[in-house]
Amino acid sequence: MAKYKVHVNDPLDEGATKLLMEKEELEVTSKHLEKEELLRAIPEIDVLVVRSATKVTADVIEAGKNLKIIARAGIGLDNIDIQKAKERGIKILNTPGASAPSVAELAIGLMLACARHIARATISLKESKWEKKMLKGKELLGKTLGLIGFGNIGQEVAKRALGFGMKIIAYDPARPRTDLPVEYVDLDTLLKESDFISLHVPLTESTKHIINKETISKMKDGVIIVNTSRGGTIDEEALYKALVSGKVYAAGLDVFEVEPPTDELRKKLLSLDNVVVTPHIGASTAEAQKRVGKELVEKIFKELGI
Repeated sequence: MAKYKVHVNDPLDEGATKLLMEKEELEVTSKHLEKEELLRAIPEIDVLVVRSATKVTADVIEAGKNLKIIARAGIGLDNIDIQKAKERGIKILNTPGASAPSVAELAIGLMLACARHIARATISLKESKWEKKMLKGKELLGKTLGLIGFGNIGQEVAKRALGFGMKIIAYDPARPRTDLPVEYVDLDTLLKESDFISLHVPLTESTKHIINKETISKMKDGVIIVNTSRGGTIDEEALYKALVSGKVYAAGLDVFEVEPPTDELRKKLLSLDNVVVTPHIGASTAEAQKRVGKELVEKIFKELGI
């Protein structure tokens, strides 16, 4: 019996990889291949499994003469040339809801860290400084949280923020149905009324630099911005200037337009006391990776009919 060749190019949960290997219909390999290696290997691959590290570009897809499925362990698809995959009739699978609780919890954590100076307080105290008087913060209670994007993750953030006594408004052209006490508003209204703004959108032409010099100018003075979606949704030069001027009180960033953020602009941004950062770890919990892996493998089995 001919077997489908499955290649896992980015690390998948161990349990999920085991499920793949247990299927006698599949021949499974698991090793990260850089682009040139992947281009050489892809003609023999039926199913390519990736996370965010692998860029599935048009030339990779074009070289995949047997490629039937691109399986993305996670939600974002900006590392995949979707148009080229459609042209080739290749199915794209992802797991949009599986990591939502983990990302939402990090977003809330970044809000708290920004509002209460947690990172700065930790660093200064470890340096034997007692900066109590300098670290007066802000409460979440009674504040307005503006969610740009109200899909799976945005809704999970809203559930948690309501527990802090926040008012929730959301901007999302799709206006997903919800039973949560959330008010849909236009983007300008959200910018003007929010004390905290959290981004939960994919990176597209319409969302690239949705936070920029102009949109920041419409925000309240002292707003806190959190981004756990995609780095390209924020114009980081404009954000840097707003943080320096005090227009933006603080920013919590898990994602960057350049990752790792080692260029000069990102170094300047990271050097600020009012910036709290994490290295794109929104979905990096044991629980999320188990859910992501299991859900993705089940979708692969269903698509292949095995």
